[in-house]
Amino acid sequence: MTHIIAIDQGTTSTRAIIFDAALHVIAVAQQELRQIYPAAGWVEHDPEEIWAAVVATVREAMETAGIAAADVASIGITNQRETTIVWDRETGKPIHNAIVWQDRRTADACAALRAQGHEAVVTEKTGLVLDPYFSASKIAWLLDTIEGARVAADAGCLAFGTVDTFLLWRLTGGATHATDATNASRTALFNIASGAWDSELTGLFGVPTRLLPDVRDCAGEFGETLPELFGGAIRILGIAGDQQAATIGQGCFTPGMMKCTYGTGCFALLNTGAEPVRSRHRLLSTIAYQLDGQRTYALEGAIFIAGAAVQWLRDGLHLIEKASEVNGLAQKADPAEQVYLVPAFVGLGAPYWDADARGALLGLTRNSGPSEIAQAALEAVGYQTRDMLDAMRADSPAAGDTVLRVDGGMTASDVTMQFLSDILGAPVDRPVVMETTALGAAFLAGYRAGVCPDPAGLAATWRLDRRFTPQMDEAKRARKWAGWQAAVARVRTSPGA
Repeated sequence: MTHIIAIDQGTTSTRAIIFDAALHVIAVAQQELRQIYPAAGWVEHDPEEIWAAVVATVREAMETAGIAAADVASIGITNQRETTIVWDRETGKPIHNAIVWQDRRTADACAALRAQGHEAVVTEKTGLVLDPYFSASKIAWLLDTIEGARVAADAGCLAFGTVDTFLLWRLTGGATHATDATNASRTALFNIASGAWDSELTGLFGVPTRLLPDVRDCAGEFGETLPELFGGAIRILGIAGDQQAATIGQGCFTPGMMKCTYGTGCFALLNTGAEPVRSRHRLLSTIAYQLDGQRTYALEGAIFIAGAAVQWLRDGLHLIEKASEVNGLAQKADPAEQVYLVPAFVGLGAPYWDADARGALLGLTRNSGPSEIAQAALEAVGYQTRDMLDAMRADSPAAGDTVLRVDGGMTASDVTMQFLSDILGAPVDRPVVMETTALGAAFLAGYRAGVCPDPAGLAATWRLDRRFTPQMDEAKRARKWAGWQAAVARVRTSPGA
């Protein structure tokens, strides 16, 4: 029993990755996840599609690796955070599609709570802002919109979970209704200081406490899979939200260490140690991980659109056929052109938190074409990252001279990573092991199972693939940055926020 299975359920795909005890990748299986857009600013997933993909990819990865359930020490789960599912406890059937973290349908409800003066207590207790991004307002929408849902919830007939909790329920045949501290901390219902669901917050959002899962350590006992799923029962011993799992996989166990993940969105986490840092610049205070009952905190900046902008170039504008083509197209851009894409397709995240902002292309001339737009999409990643890191550095002295560790699909683009280093004016480190999110989940499960080293042992295995250092002169950096700030100001609807 020396193998570990990591289930990595993300926004655009579901993957199963099998690691050996040394945390080397043995096999990978992946399925894309269909995106559902019922209305402008609304984003949903079909929970049954998620579940089917998890089962199929785990089976495929096990077959590829040539292993059976008896060879697997444990399973770890990492997941898209905040995405909200409510299901019937008796049947296990969801009452509605999953409402995805990007979804903005509850913007008016959040604005109303903010106008009533409730944001301060939400931020004080959860470290979050009042925004549709988080799960609480999504739960309330489901209970108030789906016929009979609130009555059923009050009667204890329904269960809520983020994707990890839903998968755990299904994997264990309904035996376990639980989550971990990192996912709980993203709901806007969890007090990150006390480490418990908060009755004042559940009352504020109208969420019955009996709807909520048990909250456990990231490396803990979460039950075992039904034997018929994978040819035998397998223990589930690790859970963490995807960004926290990547923080673990990057070995960021020391206060002051920082990572940034570039997937559908972009998320930067700075380890702040045993005490949460309260942001003065609308960043998030969150739980980085909880091991052996001890919570470690992080400052987080979240932007909603990173790799999704490249998907838009492919699927919306049809400028490319494959995402990998964007680099070559961008490199053909005229250096005399300066086009800015502000990818506020579902609003702006940190540090602006403007749910009503929408995307824009600015600086277009008659000479602007596909290459300039592609370059603008890649550069937007760097600009948005600098927005977050500037705020982090203002909030925490620990972020001052930190080297940024990066991971996620977009980091394979040397063009994007070089621009990131240029606009930050700081080094950017890309690791050898790029599967950092799955690696974090595998580590948690393997650590609990006793087949992996402790956190210090994991951190010692981190290896550098390439360090990107700034090549852009300061005058050009300042000019381009000023242009970005002007572009963002053009799309914001709440500039004073």
